[in-house]
Amino acid sequence: MKNIFKYLILPTFLLLSLGACSDEFLEIEPADRLTADNFFKSEGEIKAATAALYGFPWFDFNDKFAWCAGDCMSGDLYHTWDQEGQFFYFSFNSGNAHLSSGWKGLYRVVSYSNSIINDMPRSAQGNVPEAVINEALGEARFIRAMAYYLLAEYWGDVPIVENSTQIVTSNDFFLPKNTRKSVQEFIRRDLEFAAQNLPASDSPGRVTRWSALGLLAKLHLTMASDLSDPNSGQNFDLAKQFAAEVINNSGLSLMSNYEQIFQYDYNNNEESLFALQWMEGSYALGNSRQANWARSSLITGNTEAWGGGKTVTYDFLQQVEGGDRRQPAIYMSHGDYYPELRKEDGGYTYYIVHRDPTDPNTILENASPLLNNLKKYVIGSNSDTGGGVSTGQATRINQILLRLSDVYMVYVEAALGASANTSDPLALQYFNTIRGRAGLPSKSSLTFMDILKERRVEFALESINWFDIKRYYYRDPAGAVNYLNNMNREISYLRDTGPNAADENSLDGYTINEPTTPITINEAQMWMPIPSAEVVANPLLGPDQPAEEYTFN
Repeated sequence: MKNIFKYLILPTFLLLSLGACSDEFLEIEPADRLTADNFFKSEGEIKAATAALYGFPWFDFNDKFAWCAGDCMSGDLYHTWDQEGQFFYFSFNSGNAHLSSGWKGLYRVVSYSNSIINDMPRSAQGNVPEAVINEALGEARFIRAMAYYLLAEYWGDVPIVENSTQIVTSNDFFLPKNTRKSVQEFIRRDLEFAAQNLPASDSPGRVTRWSALGLLAKLHLTMASDLSDPNSGQNFDLAKQFAAEVINNSGLSLMSNYEQIFQYDYNNNEESLFALQWMEGSYALGNSRQANWARSSLITGNTEAWGGGKTVTYDFLQQVEGGDRRQPAIYMSHGDYYPELRKEDGGYTYYIVHRDPTDPNTILENASPLLNNLKKYVIGSNSDTGGGVSTGQATRINQILLRLSDVYMVYVEAALGASANTSDPLALQYFNTIRGRAGLPSKSSLTFMDILKERRVEFALESINWFDIKRYYYRDPAGAVNYLNNMNREISYLRDTGPNAADENSLDGYTINEPTTPITINEAQMWMPIPSAEVVANPLLGPDQPAEEYTFN
């Protein structure tokens, strides 16, 4: 299936976005000379505006920050270079460039959403049916909710920006931080509205009622994970309720083939509940994940392949059970064959060290630190994809932020609740359905650690494992920090240089390189610092400034 939009059309009215480079917390970015008052005269114009919410505004978040924070910090992705590697080592500070891009990127999504939420209805009223207006508002409020869910889980207390236009006209840019509980309530209200106003089905790629209910289930599971909260039990029940509604009533089902979920031919597949819609063409309009993760130009067909040293970690490798069918779709291991890559040459076979068959002295691809390379979201060359890859770090593979398998696992975790284990029949059915697709044996009882481990593999390299670790942290802060500190994330392999060294394409040909100074993480590092440039622009965002409860209208 192709992406929902071949062309992403930006809103043609004033867009407000957060910018750390100015003296103001918000800055106005005019898209062109049209305004909301002379736009939105038809359903097509409204659809064109909401289409813009699915791509470009997310680029700065998705480009580096999402995987540096979501995959490197969680101990899944081994990458040690420069400011990106600081997330792997937990050595970043508030001046990290990618931290700043993540913050600005998410608030850009908020501002784009706000521009539709606040400006569209007054222009559209009387020109299009009320249901069309509310559906568009549902899209914008879902996407704003997703951005705030990410902000709250990474940073905790953050400013709620509900009406960017109002802030600009009032000339009061010094917004305080709002408490994480206020932000969660803001998210809940957005998602409740979205669930009530989005359709049960729409054009492929657009969010639906099931998208909103799925994220609502995950929100309530996140809130429930603080077991000291008197509402924890109620939130576990609500998470189960919303997840069950999606599973039982949406008519959607899991893809039978795990690897197809992440192939461009299956963009907007049945399992995808919300995905960023990228296209080839130019920088910031396409998905840059392949450029950042692909092993070499042999795969991409161009010079944009910077993943030669990026691998899954030693600790992650220990979590993958023998025979797990998901493995080749997550990472490439010696001997794995990919017919969808290098199609003109009959496919691509992964070798730890890939030598030119016509000249064995020429190495085409060298060994990575963990003797594997990343596969998920790596889709091949322009010829492999029928024109889906271009320079400018642009591929047309969707970036999935919420899928049905996640909702299954939300139900499982909510069914466990605060208990030590569960044998809930439905929870086991959903859990074992996911394991069955992976070719793994069923389980008859589940603990939280069983769920955490299964989620870690199922959603590997999807940049969401950090949120799973955060839910562990809410349940048991010391246990979660200990879990992170006991990972063997720093282990790598060195080529055995002895005279009887085994073949370079066998694991026996390498020795484990143990770290001399293991990474140590403390509780304070479970929350990210607000970028220093933002604090300079607005001192109310400083770490010593208290967060305020938000006043809801």
